[in-house]
Amino acid sequence: MSYIEKEFDIVKNTTKPNTAGSFKKDLISLGLKEGEILIVHSSLSKMGWTVGGPVALIDALMDLITPKGTLIMPTFTSGNTEPSEWQYPPVPEEWWSSIREYIPAFHPDKIPTRGMGSIPETFRKYPNVIRSNHPTTSFAAWGKYAKKIVKNHPLENDLGLDSPLGKIYELDGQILLLGVPHLNNSSLHLAEYLCEYPGKEYITIGSAIYVNKKRRWVTWKELDNISDDFDDLGHDYEQSIDYRSQKVGEAEARLFSQRDMVDFAVKWIMKNRSEE
Repeated sequence: MSYIEKEFDIVKNTTKPNTAGSFKKDLISLGLKEGEILIVHSSLSKMGWTVGGPVALIDALMDLITPKGTLIMPTFTSGNTEPSEWQYPPVPEEWWSSIREYIPAFHPDKIPTRGMGSIPETFRKYPNVIRSNHPTTSFAAWGKYAKKIVKNHPLENDLGLDSPLGKIYELDGQILLLGVPHLNNSSLHLAEYLCEYPGKEYITIGSAIYVNKKRRWVTWKELDNISDDFDDLGHDYEQSIDYRSQKVGEAEARLFSQRDMVDFAVKWIMKNRSEE
């Protein structure tokens, strides 16, 4: 489906256009407050047609939490990874060596997100937004704790306690899901790092990065994340706290304590994955 065809469908399925002002009203109703430390996963198309596109939502979020709070979004770059593992789409084996040799090294200001949607891609280029330096699972942040959250993002344990997700956990931040399921909830990967379960393993990851200002292809060990059961996990968590989603624009929206959900997820993963 082309971009124009997709936008036709969005217009058709929108009852009333969204604006920064309508987003703010919906987010306040959801429970968002000034000073929140907030990681956002989102789909603009699910929210309906929006006057100003992703800028309207980002402005609404920033206006609400203010610089006293902190706004964080994942800005992952799955294209800068080991090509033999690519599935969407796979590439011929004879290409792998050229990709490893020539793919541009990760640079937080230059390299775009991949498959993350228009909101994180727009957010990472906003004034005063800074981005962590991980070549595959970077995060961008704005506000009071932005530097603390993105600083020193380790290659290994990329979504563990020393990562931006771990720092959000330490600061008792919130998760906001806008039009996306728990499958997209990156904080659940932190729970995987924090517990043991059958089949937990670390695999070799590769990326192009700068080492002493020179491009290098480097490899390291990283947790082989599993997300197939995240929607079931999220459903059980919502039931455990009797949570009811609300609408932001046309999209289902959910706002949770990240720490509370991660603590639940640790217990859930140990119980449910051990039963497989």
